[in-house]
Amino acid sequence: MSERVDTAQRDSEGADEVGAGRRSRVLDWVRVGLLVAGLLCVVTGLLPRAEAAANMRRIGPLLLFLGSVIVLAELARRAQVFDVIAYRLAIIGRGYYAALFALCVAFASATTILLNLDTTAVLLTPVLLALAVPARIPPLPLAMTTLWLANTASLLLPVSNLTNLLAADRVGLAGTEFAARMWLPQLVSITATMLWLWVWYWRRGRRGVDRYLPPDPIRLADRRERVLLYVTGAACLVFIAAIPIVGDLIGVAALAAALVAVGAFAVLDRSALRLSLIPWRLLVFVVGLFLVVPTLGRFGLTDLMRLLIGADSGTAGVFRAAAAGAGLSNVANNLPAYTAGEAVIEPGHRDQLLALLIGTNVGSVVTPWASLATLLCLEFCRSHGVRVPFGRFVATGAVLAATATAGAVGALLLAS
Repeated sequence: MSERVDTAQRDSEGADEVGAGRRSRVLDWVRVGLLVAGLLCVVTGLLPRAEAAANMRRIGPLLLFLGSVIVLAELARRAQVFDVIAYRLAIIGRGYYAALFALCVAFASATTILLNLDTTAVLLTPVLLALAVPARIPPLPLAMTTLWLANTASLLLPVSNLTNLLAADRVGLAGTEFAARMWLPQLVSITATMLWLWVWYWRRGRRGVDRYLPPDPIRLADRRERVLLYVTGAACLVFIAAIPIVGDLIGVAALAAALVAVGAFAVLDRSALRLSLIPWRLLVFVVGLFLVVPTLGRFGLTDLMRLLIGADSGTAGVFRAAAAGAGLSNVANNLPAYTAGEAVIEPGHRDQLLALLIGTNVGSVVTPWASLATLLCLEFCRSHGVRVPFGRFVATGAVLAATATAGAVGALLLAS
């Protein structure tokens, strides 16, 4: 009987893996199709080549940053940096869910703020889901913590989100200046996220158990693993320390940190250095968007966003921009929503532009496709056999999006 159960379980796991692989291939085709559509827009003249070239020059440094920081984070994961931290936090929590909740929120928020929301989605989600098994923790609260905070904790620094880099460039704010404007909205956004995470996913009535089992700490097998852990961890820390200093050269700083990690692995574990480390899917997706969205803007999208956002730079116009950004993000995706909205906001209307940013970052938690980080988190949930009920996902996300976006925009106006 047990053999038949084991066989059925293996068959089920295999089916899950096949299904996840098929969904991943579909997403790959969507990304490539978006790039092909963008190139066709340029070739056919629907998007003038001069405008396309200007867009590519604008996002070139952003792509360098994005590619480099994902490589750095992936090698840090390979060196077990994230695993060591996650297991240590679970040990510090000593079996108390309230303590673990606060520590997981802090970990996910810090990863999003300092290393980009896609790092949280790609690396922290599988680490926390893997932690759920030895610690006997229900996986859904951990999954929703990374999924929501990958979006709602991405306001503070330009590096936290690709849209932030675009906004900081548009309004002419350096990293420290940007943080000075966004610290209060970020605090409000994380606080709202913590409230709804606890109410809907972490409280006793939802998780079903009183305590969890603190896991044993991760033991590194040999000196080689310890060196890789220390070197890649140090590279991450140096990059983080450089964020307020390097300004527009953040892509160069990320590349330098990634090269340090690559050098360490080239000496000690060359098998980890594969072309798949480069996040080509993400880069293709971004390039395609920055060709397709401007084309759509020339054929009605700009007029629609102008109608939704309006020209009022006062309080009503600021909230209107945030609502338009959140709404379009959940209909389509937050990156095209931001770029389409940015095109119709006057350069001097700084609060309105930052409110649009809040709407696209914080408000993109209602539908699975609203942000790439959400899609990535949900893919890892599927591959780990974690079911996220669609109705509950949309309903709880809608409440979070409305309250956190409104609160963050109010904080933005209060601090201006």
